[in-house]
Amino acid sequence: MHIPRKRFGQNFLIDSGIVTDIVRAIHPSIDDLLVEIGPGLGALTRPLLQSLNHLHVVEIDRDIVERLRREFSEKKLTVYSADALQFDFAALGENLRVIGNLPYNISTPILFHLSKFASNIRDMHFMLQKEVVARMVAASSTSDYGRLSVMLQYRFEMEQLFIVPPECFRPAPKVESAVVRMIPRGQPLIEAGKEGLFARIVSAAFSQRRKTLRNTLHAHLKPEDYLALDIDPISRAENLSVEQFVAIADHLGERQPP
Repeated sequence: MHIPRKRFGQNFLIDSGIVTDIVRAIHPSIDDLLVEIGPGLGALTRPLLQSLNHLHVVEIDRDIVERLRREFSEKKLTVYSADALQFDFAALGENLRVIGNLPYNISTPILFHLSKFASNIRDMHFMLQKEVVARMVAASSTSDYGRLSVMLQYRFEMEQLFIVPPECFRPAPKVESAVVRMIPRGQPLIEAGKEGLFARIVSAAFSQRRKTLRNTLHAHLKPEDYLALDIDPISRAENLSVEQFVAIADHLGERQPP
């Protein structure tokens, strides 16, 4: 019996009904190029392999890696003993489908890492802490809307699919979980050359979210810029849509290097 390790944030899914719901949401086809992050004890891996010719998995726990390699043939399952935060997902190919029950303690860094490979990805389905999913899909002018919302929504269409209660895991986490679907936009809202500037603007705007844009973006925007952009300088970061953040980056990008 494998003992869940806190340092890897392991909470193993044990509810067969939720497993069925997740697989149904993914709706895998036999020839899909699919990679699972953190397969753990194989709760999703086994049913997925019933629908797939082959599955790739990325797992950091070496004991689990050995367990998976003993249970499944290389013909059906390729196991990468690696940290997903360092893994080159582009190396797997194009039209990639990514799934996983992501460790809550590093979920945001993994999402940002995967964003770099959006052009290689067809879709992603993840189980995450419910509060994180709420922030991912939040609309502007709501309390959950923040840097994570903007930085993911400019690149992905996202939808919360369903809630997963703590008792569906071993050990049971102290919070509820949720499953989210992420589909890369055909064309990101911001040009690649301006992504760095866009990220800096978003980070600065939300650095002190109770302060107005006039305060948080004083190093970037002048009064005439707000007029040109039709943005109220006394509004706060949470009041701006993703498209308005993109407009700011586009506006500044005309006179600043990316």
